[in-house]
Amino acid sequence: MTSLPRTPFASLPGAIVPEAAVPSDADVADSTQLGDPGVPAHYGNPLREQRALDAGKALVDLSTRTVLELRGEDRLTWLNSITSGLVTALAVGDSGETLVLSPQGRIEHAAGLIDDGVSLWLLPESSSAEALVSWLLKMRFRARVEILDRTEDLAVIGLLERDGGIALEALPAAAPNGVPLIWRDPWTHVVDGGWQYSRPETHPGVDFTWREVLVPRSALAEVAAAHPAAGSLAAEALRVAAWRPRELSEVDDHAIPHETDWLRSAVHLNKGCYRGQETIAKVHNLGHPPRRFVQLHLDGSEGFLPEPGAEIRAFRDGEPRIVGKVTSVANHYEFGPIALGLIRRAVDPSIDLEVARPVGENEEPGWLAAAQEIIVPSDAGSVADIPRLPRIGGRRA
Repeated sequence: MTSLPRTPFASLPGAIVPEAAVPSDADVADSTQLGDPGVPAHYGNPLREQRALDAGKALVDLSTRTVLELRGEDRLTWLNSITSGLVTALAVGDSGETLVLSPQGRIEHAAGLIDDGVSLWLLPESSSAEALVSWLLKMRFRARVEILDRTEDLAVIGLLERDGGIALEALPAAAPNGVPLIWRDPWTHVVDGGWQYSRPETHPGVDFTWREVLVPRSALAEVAAAHPAAGSLAAEALRVAAWRPRELSEVDDHAIPHETDWLRSAVHLNKGCYRGQETIAKVHNLGHPPRRFVQLHLDGSEGFLPEPGAEIRAFRDGEPRIVGKVTSVANHYEFGPIALGLIRRAVDPSIDLEVARPVGENEEPGWLAAAQEIIVPSDAGSVADIPRLPRIGGRRA
């Protein structure tokens, strides 16, 4: 949407900056190491950067992310009526998340939200921001809302808020209406009206205290000089470890929120009608999502990482069957090679899987062993306790 100047973080020692979201054929082996285009993927030591970021002692340049501003007295009620989250519950300074769904309940867009009492700030994926703005303009009708692209003025900086780490107050957060613009990722808990399908004793998202601070773009050089930096690959690795879905990675043409446990942070089940709400209710109360989200612990002995989009296979009666695909991949500083993936709901949760590895020139196709950790269980959904009626002519127990 907007042509941005080169980020000052790109001038830091060791900075490796991918310029495109999709690698050339010659870069296939490194395609999992791209991070966000236009900002440093790493500064020479991704694992050390992860440790610093996880401790709250480094920040990430996300300045190519899009920032939208919604002005007008109808901004909350209007967006609430057309998206999945309870936007009207946002108090001044609050953060949230919402999804734009198709009439069939499939995810089209995701956006973080900050309300400062005057404007509602949206943080969507840059790759789909233009399409999101176009759709919002079509849906505005007579609502008293103005939609502005503020990406040229404001830049996004990401970090984990930790005791003893970089204080949010140390960053020059923009506050055009008197409220610092800081997005606090709601993934740490199940939001009011949301639902969690995953059942671990301790959800890894609880510790994912991710913050995105909007700073004046003119202050980026000051921020880069004042604080240690980690690359966007470090942020992605910690996101994958926290089971946190992202539109850019986990959303395809068939994705519904139930599959990735996104009801946890971005959907209100009881707020009333919005586009796609019927599918949300039906799958949650009466059905099951067709795919389920897993974390994959990969065999790293071959030194390969799969690509996002790589096929996942399982064996049934000795025959290999493609059962899903990888959505995100990372080399974590504690867990080693890990990935997120979507697989068919019926795949046996107890079996190990295999993931297609990248194939270079003159190499035979190969597969990496992968142990699945369940995020969304196969029985997710069918929450409503509705008795089944006996079939006509059927026997009663």
